[in-house]
Amino acid sequence: VQLQASGGGLVQAGGSLRLSCTASRLTYSSSSYTMAWFRQAPGKEREFVAASGRYGGTPVYADSVKGRFSISRDNAKNTAYLQMNSLKPEDTAVYYCATDRTLIRSSFGAANAYDYWGQGTQVTVSS
Repeated sequence: VQLQASGGGLVQAGGSLRLSCTASRLTYSSSSYTMAWFRQAPGKEREFVAASGRYGGTPVYADSVKGRFSISRDNAKNTAYLQMNSLKPEDTAVYYCATDRTLIRSSFGAANAYDYWGQGTQVTVSS
């Protein structure tokens, strides 16, 4: 499995960005994979942002992004999206997408539970 993340950039506080993560070399249907976004700011550990579970279901979000970020997916395109609105300077980080087929919902927020990762895309929010 390979993941390609894109869509990062520089935006002013209050602005919006949409990240994309396209999967390739999937062994199974993309709908059978959990898709997630994590982020890592300089000097900080990687933290969970959002996840969309296998075969649909209610997405899961970190408290820090609830109401501002939205995860969605287009299984026909093997692509997951992260729509980020009302961005804040503290959202500045490298954003990574991750996927796995074996996760249960309680593990969505655990970075070490994911087998496959994209290369990351930089999001910078200026104040």
